[in-house]
Amino acid sequence: MFMEKVQDDLRQLKKSLVRMTVHENGQIVDIQALDAAISRTENGIRRHAEEYLKTVNNQVLTLPCIEEPEKTATAKLVKWQPRFETIPNTRHQKRQISGAFLGGKHKSAFTMHLLNNPFHPKNKELVHQNYGIQLPLLHKRAGATVGTQRVVAGPTVGSLAVVQGGLPKHLYPKTPLTEEDTNAGFAGLIPSAADLKTLVQPKAVHLQKREDSGPAKMDVSEKACKWEMDVSREDGMALGWSTTAGLTSRSTRTPPPSAASISSDNRVLTHGFARLSPLNPQNVPMSTAVSKYPFNIVEGQIDPGASDYCRFQMQYCLCWGAIVEALDQLQQILLDFAMPVARVCGERLAAWVQSGELDWRGGRGRCTHVEKLLSMLENKDEVWELMCQPGQCYKGSGGHQAAAVRIQTCWRRYSAHAAYMLQLWRKWAAQTIAMCLLKHARLNHLRKSLQASRLRHLENYRIRAEGLAANWKHITSAKRTIIHVPSLGYTQHQRLRLRGFDILQNTQMCRLCDIREENVEVIYVSPVSLGEDVLQYYTNLLGLQAAVELGDASAAHTQCAKRFTILMPEALEFFSRQNMCLASLLKYSPQTLKRIKNLIQGKLAYMIGGFPHVDDLAVADELEVPFLGTEPAVAQLYGTKSGGKRIFSSAGVNMPPGKWDVYTLEQLHEGLAQLMTEHMEVQRWLFKIDGEIGGRGTAYCDVCHLRCHTWAQEEFNCHRPKLWRMSLAQVRVPVIVKILEEVPYLLASYARPVNMSCYPTWASFLEHFLREGGVIEAYPPSDSVTCLTVDLLVEPGGDVRMLSCGDQLHGPSSLEVVGCTMPQTSICPDVLHSICTRVGQACQKRSIMGHLSLDLVSFLEPSNLQQQVWAIDLDLGYRNQLAMTQLTLMMTGGTLDCLTSKLEVPPPVKEVKPIVRQARLKSKARTSVTSRFAVMGTRITHTNLSLVYYEIFFLMCEAQGIGYDVKARKGTVFALHDSRDRRSLGMLTISEHLQGALLTFARNLSVIHQETSGPNMHGTNNFKDLIKDIEEVLGMTIQNQTKSQEKEEEITTAATEQSDNPE
Repeated sequence: MFMEKVQDDLRQLKKSLVRMTVHENGQIVDIQALDAAISRTENGIRRHAEEYLKTVNNQVLTLPCIEEPEKTATAKLVKWQPRFETIPNTRHQKRQISGAFLGGKHKSAFTMHLLNNPFHPKNKELVHQNYGIQLPLLHKRAGATVGTQRVVAGPTVGSLAVVQGGLPKHLYPKTPLTEEDTNAGFAGLIPSAADLKTLVQPKAVHLQKREDSGPAKMDVSEKACKWEMDVSREDGMALGWSTTAGLTSRSTRTPPPSAASISSDNRVLTHGFARLSPLNPQNVPMSTAVSKYPFNIVEGQIDPGASDYCRFQMQYCLCWGAIVEALDQLQQILLDFAMPVARVCGERLAAWVQSGELDWRGGRGRCTHVEKLLSMLENKDEVWELMCQPGQCYKGSGGHQAAAVRIQTCWRRYSAHAAYMLQLWRKWAAQTIAMCLLKHARLNHLRKSLQASRLRHLENYRIRAEGLAANWKHITSAKRTIIHVPSLGYTQHQRLRLRGFDILQNTQMCRLCDIREENVEVIYVSPVSLGEDVLQYYTNLLGLQAAVELGDASAAHTQCAKRFTILMPEALEFFSRQNMCLASLLKYSPQTLKRIKNLIQGKLAYMIGGFPHVDDLAVADELEVPFLGTEPAVAQLYGTKSGGKRIFSSAGVNMPPGKWDVYTLEQLHEGLAQLMTEHMEVQRWLFKIDGEIGGRGTAYCDVCHLRCHTWAQEEFNCHRPKLWRMSLAQVRVPVIVKILEEVPYLLASYARPVNMSCYPTWASFLEHFLREGGVIEAYPPSDSVTCLTVDLLVEPGGDVRMLSCGDQLHGPSSLEVVGCTMPQTSICPDVLHSICTRVGQACQKRSIMGHLSLDLVSFLEPSNLQQQVWAIDLDLGYRNQLAMTQLTLMMTGGTLDCLTSKLEVPPPVKEVKPIVRQARLKSKARTSVTSRFAVMGTRITHTNLSLVYYEIFFLMCEAQGIGYDVKARKGTVFALHDSRDRRSLGMLTISEHLQGALLTFARNLSVIHQETSGPNMHGTNNFKDLIKDIEEVLGMTIQNQTKSQEKEEEITTAATEQSDNPE
């Protein structure tokens, strides 16, 4: 009330002084001096009133809690700071409070808590004691109580700051000036009593609780504070957002906006911020409600004569030095960015300057001060948006030079970076080339060293082969050690396609039976890990040699364990799934090689392999023993189907009509058409892939499916077969052309692979056939065809020996061999010996040495019913039939005479009695029992065998009467292959007659199948096909015996008639 009365008195006094003139002592009183004194008094009162209003407007408010539910932070309290010359500095007090000790800290905290609460009864007293300000009495409203509160510092919004219609800050209406205020000049700046009274009354601000207070929702202004932009120039000016604070983060969080503000924010987000207009700065709307002392900065310059700037300068003249320094910085920023117009809030600028927070000379970075300076602007959002535009920093003063420097810098940087990257690329290329050259050099060195080592192995092999040939007779008659390595040195492509390759290599464990000779010791290298059951079985089996010779099962077993050794390479553990041949495994097994060296030290020894491989020579050279086999390169050349045809052709033996070395589809079609035309009597043609084994790569096609077959047959019948082949080409040309046109369709429609599991379709078979090469071969034109296999040994000395001969037994197809009957009964022994001798000599001329097997086929030619013998295949290496033959000879104690095709077995020793009267009877009995026949299954397979252990399997066979009679030298013997899978085994049946051996073999298969299979568990096997083939052989055997008996009767009758009629 006192302030209002003083203002009214001063106004009345000023009005009266204007209308009166006073003369004292004849002199005129100086009214202007008195008016100036009154003006100074008014200014002082106004200044104190403004400071008082600032104190009241910056009082501490109590607002509801709007912070995050999980994240609490104490808001920064903005302290009121009066004019320096009238109000004591609060920084010193703040430092004293913050620097107090423990008791003082508690007291200071309590005092600050009371100061921050304007409604506390002690608040007014503490403000008067600490700052010397007498505050009016504030009454706390009843409705302003909020459950959870926090202290927020900010200006108190009076009655003049009511938002009208949700307008922006710079569009608030300016308070109109009355005529009295206009006439009074600066006196109008002093508020009236009513205004002062209105401004002095504080009002509590009610804020609504924030709805989207979760951490997942974020205000647009908060998101804007999280990004940072840095625009730099050559002069070092930088601008950017801080990650912790921004322009909007200086103030406290605002309550939820009203509907009008929400719609305006949506329009801003949708259409973008309004652009500053650089054309006419006067068109920019001036803010009347935000600031009392606003002024404009146009084109980075301040107009010193502008009224708003003059008012601001007059109001804050006492601290003008610091304000001028801040304005210079702000003008420089706006000038650098060519801002058309910027609206400065004078009060905010003065408050920041007086607070001392615009100390840009500190070390906190320039971006923060730029943010503070831009926060002085009322249109800071529009200014900031324009500053963030690309290239805006180069539109101001010195922008062209800065842009040129920037462009040059970027270009130099790009050029330097490009040159650097080019240098890096060249360095990388040089390093890559150097590494490739080094790798290539190392590979060449390794390749040369391998070639040198293989050449050395080959030279040593040839040197030792010469020594073996010179001393072969001495070696075979002396005590010797045979190292059996049943390795199948096929190509990697062939080995990877064979299932159970390791077991396939171990189907020749009967090689151990070589110890039947007293001067022979055997070292057998197994390609699979053998269990104790298999080792014990072969130990007992080989120990029956003495019992067989004596014909007494109770005879003591011979100490054969000292004459054979079974070794397993340690590399089996490391290369169990790579399908490596046994020679390679043994090569990388130094411990096994060392043990073999110790076993053969000081003894005559040589090594026998399977199909030759280069590692066989390496192993033989490591052991320093000769290798009884062919050179690997020669074996790869002549071990194919086409290579066998070349040997047969040079040997001069009969071969089936055909073509070999076929590699193209044109050769296949033309060759087949030519063969069909020349040999019209052949009804089926075979196609064999060169590299396949065991009948896997065989397909067939029947001629009867030709559409021109009837017409071609009529043309053929017009001539005799010999005349047809010897006739002129003009006679056969029409037939060849017609057949050639139909061959592609014939093969695509009617050609079938024999083994559908390997080649399901003709297309897949044809692909491999053309890639690896093959032969075209005629199938015998007869209903009765017999195939046989002969095992030969081309000795190093040059002799050719027949070691085994037998008629083949076939499995699922007529071209897949699974066993044989021994000895053979299909071909005359003399004819067979002649063929084998010629083939062996042809092999010897081509440096083929060691074991090999020859496949022949015999049939009756339909035209003259004469027997024909064709040589169809040649395999280099040790065959399964030869291994089973060794088992047969050991279990019978006999010998196989291939020249007579007889298996002769000596009688038991106890049956020979020195009685002269019975000599003739004994000779007859001996001739009746010394002949034996054997049926051998080299690999009979049944998946259910893996469910039965060998011990249970032999007990089952014993219960079913399956066994071997040592005294009679007949029965059944098994050859075990492995201990893990147990899906395959070998079986040998021996009998006095071929029919008995076949019947025993078939019965054994039937019993094993019944014992190992259930109603719903038949398994995969080749038993049924083998039994069916045995039945066909039995029928043919009975038929042949009947015919031979009829011939014998006819001969006997003819001889009787001749004796009755001596004439």
